[in-house]
Amino acid sequence: MFVTLFPSQIAASEAVPPPYTGNPLRLCGSDLWLIYQEIGFALGVVQPLNNWLSGELDELYPSIQNLICMGLHLLLFIVQSIFLLSLPFCVILPMGWVIVYVVAVLSFTAAVSRILNGPGDFLTSNVDISSDKEHEKECWLFLNGVSVGRHWLQSNVNRLALTFRRPVKGVHNRTNGIIFDLFQCMIERNFCYATDDTRTSYVLIKEALLDDKYEKVVLILHSQGGIQGGLILDWLLDEVPQDLLQQLEIYTFGNAANHFNNPHRNLASMKAAQARRGSRPKDNAVRYIEHYAASGDFVARWGVLNFTSMKNRYMGRVFTRPGQGHLLNQHYLNCMFPLGPDQRVLETNDFMEMELKVSEDDTRSHAREADWFSLYGRGAETEEDVATLEDINSPIQSLQNSSFGSAFESNRLQTTRKVKDYSRLWLYRDGGSPPS
Repeated sequence: MFVTLFPSQIAASEAVPPPYTGNPLRLCGSDLWLIYQEIGFALGVVQPLNNWLSGELDELYPSIQNLICMGLHLLLFIVQSIFLLSLPFCVILPMGWVIVYVVAVLSFTAAVSRILNGPGDFLTSNVDISSDKEHEKECWLFLNGVSVGRHWLQSNVNRLALTFRRPVKGVHNRTNGIIFDLFQCMIERNFCYATDDTRTSYVLIKEALLDDKYEKVVLILHSQGGIQGGLILDWLLDEVPQDLLQQLEIYTFGNAANHFNNPHRNLASMKAAQARRGSRPKDNAVRYIEHYAASGDFVARWGVLNFTSMKNRYMGRVFTRPGQGHLLNQHYLNCMFPLGPDQRVLETNDFMEMELKVSEDDTRSHAREADWFSLYGRGAETEEDVATLEDINSPIQSLQNSSFGSAFESNRLQTTRKVKDYSRLWLYRDGGSPPS
């Protein structure tokens, strides 16, 4: 098996305005059609069911709190499914009874959701990482995805803190049940509507970027959090100075957004990127953006994996692994950053050791970065420091760490590149720090 890498797209003037700015109703219709096409992958969001490498931190681990969360979500799913299926029959009922019925369902949903969500808008990781090196000049923030209540959000930020050995602050994107959350996703991404959670997150991220004590702000997004993060990024591009945006790094998992912007800082850098088929991190507003998705993840197929093929639609590199699963801890982090008995990330795992296949779909047409420029995302800023292609006419072939020029002169078989050679996020594990 191998992991497919889509190098970051290169901004181009002919792709403006992007399609996500089209008629919202047509976009909603397109979303419903896409759901119909991908519905066969829906059950894959919870599979495998028993991949409990992180114990009680895994969402489906049979602990008492997890079982309560699963039971409440199942109850909401049943009630909301019956409600939607019954709506066509409401036309034969008196309007007064229809209003009472709708209010009753919404009130019941709100009551159950209140139990799931609990109080407060923020949660901070509470696992013990005091023995690790402190990263006082970094701020790590997390926006959760669909169907995540307070307990699962705490599990998410704790798992992230153990993985990267940094305190993580989570902004709670409250759940109203998976079905209503899906409708909220459609409204958010097609009408560019910012919920209270999005607005709260924006203020928090902007304050962190403007705070002199931070030199780096890392934003981690999962599922619906990717939609909200994309909207927040659009606002930041409007209001925050470009030099401060260079301190921001974004990493997403199972991203449900229909766009992700990251324009070049000026026209000269955009033309240079088109000429050399690649951008260096400092050329774009945000230096580092990485998206991770599973090929059988329904939400990712409805989001990042569908829209990344469109020009100027999804900026940042996209790693697509074979397999199913949408849950952050149980499926994504357990696969990419499995923990050992000492609660530290194992030095090797199947995902990071997988052979990397770079997608040819757009590289030949210059819509995406050539492979060697994609390696700049690990932090190298000079041509001598990057791993390069053996054959520039085949941007998917194996690479090796060599000088930029020598790769064009040698026809020798090079060492196959692995996911870990391209993933910047991997370098943050266990408190590490990649080159800036």
